[in-house]
Amino acid sequence: MSYVPHTPHELRAMLARIGVASLDELFSEVPAALRARAELKLPPALDERALLRFFAGHAAENADVQKHASFLGGGAYHHFIPAAVDALASRGEFMTAYTPYQAEISQGTLQMIFEFQTLICQLTGLEVANASLYDGASAVAEAALMAARLTRRTRIGVSAGLHPHWRAVLGTYAAGIGLELVPLPLDEAGRTRHAELPGDCAALVVQSPNFLGCIEDLAGAAKAAHAGGALAIAATAEALSLALLRSPGELGCDIACGDAQSFGLPLSFGGPYAGFLAAREKSVRQLPGRLIGESVDANGERAFVMTLTTREQHIRREKATSNICTNQGLCALRVTLWLALFGRRGIRRLAEQNVALAAYARRACARAALRMPCSAPVFNEFTVVVPGLADRLARCRAKDILAGVPLERFAPQRVDQLLVCTTEMNTRAQIDALVRELAS
Repeated sequence: MSYVPHTPHELRAMLARIGVASLDELFSEVPAALRARAELKLPPALDERALLRFFAGHAAENADVQKHASFLGGGAYHHFIPAAVDALASRGEFMTAYTPYQAEISQGTLQMIFEFQTLICQLTGLEVANASLYDGASAVAEAALMAARLTRRTRIGVSAGLHPHWRAVLGTYAAGIGLELVPLPLDEAGRTRHAELPGDCAALVVQSPNFLGCIEDLAGAAKAAHAGGALAIAATAEALSLALLRSPGELGCDIACGDAQSFGLPLSFGGPYAGFLAAREKSVRQLPGRLIGESVDANGERAFVMTLTTREQHIRREKATSNICTNQGLCALRVTLWLALFGRRGIRRLAEQNVALAAYARRACARAALRMPCSAPVFNEFTVVVPGLADRLARCRAKDILAGVPLERFAPQRVDQLLVCTTEMNTRAQIDALVRELAS
């Protein structure tokens, strides 16, 4: 939408119509300290060409992944996106309303969401999935609330390996409805001590691969949860790992949730992304948001409709499973297109490339005498100890290398620890250069 400012004449006319003399009088109820505004020190107006040069110059100051070798991960992953994703996502069949209430004019969007749900079920090994979550953080929170409703319990066991930002969002949700979060520490290998789960919890939330990059023992976590009558929730930040590892459903988990950003969504400074949530069919009526189902129209033709939508817009608040009211339609569309383009074999081969590059990087770190504090297996991320990390990161930036995510900002005890991620977008030459700068 274009921004068209009001002219002084229009402002005077509107103020006269409502019976006030000035803008200051209009906002007189707002305290003066809150209305005070410093003079905007803006340069003179620019013509279109100069304005484009101005913004292009500032955009060039960003350290983007096109000009830098990026080893950043920690919840946002740089994967290849075929040009076909952009082309197909902009087709007219998908240009329908934000919310596809009118099925007769929203078949493109509805079918896409239905396919998204189907693909998430195939990846997670569970029977039902929704398409109404903003990102991985809200997906984890909604999964925990769902488990609390199903078990009628108020304590949630949360692994220390859950992404810190996701853990913070979960804490905000939990505080609002009186849920208690029970932290579970990691062992020396970097995995969750799920045996320490109290016996009165609604669920055990474990991320795999976790925030340190370690692949968790989800089968053991599910067994520990079920022993105490709790549900097992598997969270996934790096969704590509689902193409190679045994699925959460196969390992006994009751709910799988996370972020599908790895599938066709660019980094985009952290969003928007697409959360996902899948569960056992017996729990379908406690899924938050909406589900899209397949039906037939008046002519007997295949058609898609919104089915279960137990959210506050549709039913009484006390009956709602969630106030989630988005389907992240464009993001879910891109995820669906990306997965369809690569196919089952394609995403598995891509996952294998990621594992191979991580193994190569770990061997290079070991040869350079850089210690890795976690011994658990990894997918495409791992933690490495780099003495004098701040100086090493500066050296890397000077060489156009985004070396990884410093962990001390999330856990003060992890001084000089760096989370490194390798994807198919990294070459072995780039990995060699990274290790050389970290170890020199």
